[in-house]
Amino acid sequence: MFIKEEEFFMKTFNLLLSSINDVKDFVNIVSKYDFDVDLTSGRYVVDAKSIMGIFSLDLSKPIKVEIRDEDCSEFMDEVSKFIVD
Repeated sequence: MFIKEEEFFMKTFNLLLSSINDVKDFVNIVSKYDFDVDLTSGRYVVDAKSIMGIFSLDLSKPIKVEIRDEDCSEFMDEVSKFIVD
């Protein structure tokens, strides 16, 4: 889903990080991009570039991802292996 408000774009989807290696791989991918990516689990929101922040979330269930950028197709391709419905 894309939301546009006054030139503000946000893409949201859910992902599942099942192992320490998944978290490490995800952070390495996210860190390559300049746009902001937030992860939400319950009432907690963390920066997706923070490995410590991610480990503070409940990783046993899907995590909501919010990307604030209009062109994130390359990023989406890279993280597709973590995306769940």
